[in-house]
Amino acid sequence: MFFILSKILTFLINPLVWIFTLLLWGILTKKTLRKKKILWSAVVVFYFFSNSFLANEFVRVYEERNQTYSELITNYDVAIVLGGFSSYDPSQELIQFHSATDRLMAGIKLYKTGKAKKLMIVSGSGSILKPDEKEALFVEKYLLEIGIPEEDLIIESESKNTRENALNSAEILTKKYTNGKYILITSATHMPRAKRCYKKAGLEVTPFSVDQQAGPRTYALDHLFIPNVHSIKSWQTLIKEWTGFITYKLLGYI
Repeated sequence: MFFILSKILTFLINPLVWIFTLLLWGILTKKTLRKKKILWSAVVVFYFFSNSFLANEFVRVYEERNQTYSELITNYDVAIVLGGFSSYDPSQELIQFHSATDRLMAGIKLYKTGKAKKLMIVSGSGSILKPDEKEALFVEKYLLEIGIPEEDLIIESESKNTRENALNSAEILTKKYTNGKYILITSATHMPRAKRCYKKAGLEVTPFSVDQQAGPRTYALDHLFIPNVHSIKSWQTLIKEWTGFITYKLLGYI
């Protein structure tokens, strides 16, 4: 039930849904003055959420930036990579990688350069309609095909959300290691919630944030004033993380 409710909430907090609702309301409203106010509100809301400068400033405040690769002085037993960066296209028999693929690339680098002995992929199905499409399983197949040995992979493919990521990872890893050292890899906007879930699950991890959305601060005219659709996506991710953090806090998950 929590999984289904979270998907509904994710839809409702999407800025595009708010903009569309205002536009539809404005079009259907009969009173001229109210129509004008609502349609202008839709324009203002759209411009706010599509402004690159504002989006970057809000994201920069929330996303977590920790140590860089060159600052890592410890070697780890396992690099834990949280999913949510890919889907599978059966017609092409290929993985489709998405915007958060930095998670996987960083995990592979840590493994290949000896910073981590094992690579753990943590992700079940995040889809209500495709519960059997478990991300960790097709990512495992991909990693085996590019030459990573099966014995160096740890796969958790049953979790549906961040809390289950942490609980299932802890159950697997505490059986395999005594006082193991783990590095957790996920997107910078997701890290504040993810690392607290792992701590709550009893697993001490070193956070390693990737996929930073807020680039260097710039005052170029197009960045300051011209609407950009990618900014709406940044807001969607940020609002989702704010909502998830608050919900998890209220439920005692973090």
